[in-house]
Amino acid sequence: MAHLSFPAPYDFELSTGRYRAFGPDLANLWHDGGLHRVVDGREVRLTAAPGGVDADPLEPGAEPVLRRLLGAPFDLAAFAAFAADADETLREIAVRFRGYRPPLGPEPFETLVTSITAQQVSLYAAFAIRNRLIERLGVRAEQAYAFPTRERLAAAAPEELVAVGFSRRKAEYAVGLARSELDLDALADLLDDEVRGHLVALPGIGEWTVDWFLARHLARPTAWPAGDLALRKALAAFYPELTDARAAGERFHPFQNLTAHYLLLAYIAG
Repeated sequence: MAHLSFPAPYDFELSTGRYRAFGPDLANLWHDGGLHRVVDGREVRLTAAPGGVDADPLEPGAEPVLRRLLGAPFDLAAFAAFAADADETLREIAVRFRGYRPPLGPEPFETLVTSITAQQVSLYAAFAIRNRLIERLGVRAEQAYAFPTRERLAAAAPEELVAVGFSRRKAEYAVGLARSELDLDALADLLDDEVRGHLVALPGIGEWTVDWFLARHLARPTAWPAGDLALRKALAAFYPELTDARAAGERFHPFQNLTAHYLLLAYIAG
């Protein structure tokens, strides 16, 4: 067992709530008070510990993946200072959910396929479809599964994905992504607009999917998924005067990404 430290405050259960809110996530599985993730074929159990989390086991090379999963790239201290000076609404939300560190998709391919499953369906439906995909094409370790590899999806027929709940079009998008020549890991070295240009050139990857890729995989500070229906509802609830969702992002510069996550959390929590 090894300890991964995070700057205080850090609330592990609050930060990992996404993996319980819409049903289990077999690739990021909450089980018996801990979060399970398969990294390089080995299942790791993450549990809350003073000053961060305990990881059991922690193999060489796994720490960067786990830190990204737990949202390490975010600068929560700078965001808290920004929120304190921004306005009363954001200040109160930041205080209410103090210690919330949004989790990130550690792998670009998994993040994009997950977004494809979530296009124009509820998150409950998306999680269910994702889980059936994982069961069919992924590899089980102990409790959790390794998400299907890009190579496995590239070798799949779209019918295999249709069988687990994908629409025919979404199945073609996911398999097409797997078979594309785009170096997904290299996107991390590009500017936001460059990332957008590469991704929207692929079938089935639109602005909504790119915005969430920038936000939930690359952790870009100014990512702002203005086309997301839930974020639009959160804006309407907390900032009814901001009627243009895209333009509203400028109000929260340069912390659009964390602002979006906190607004969504506050809206869901009620």
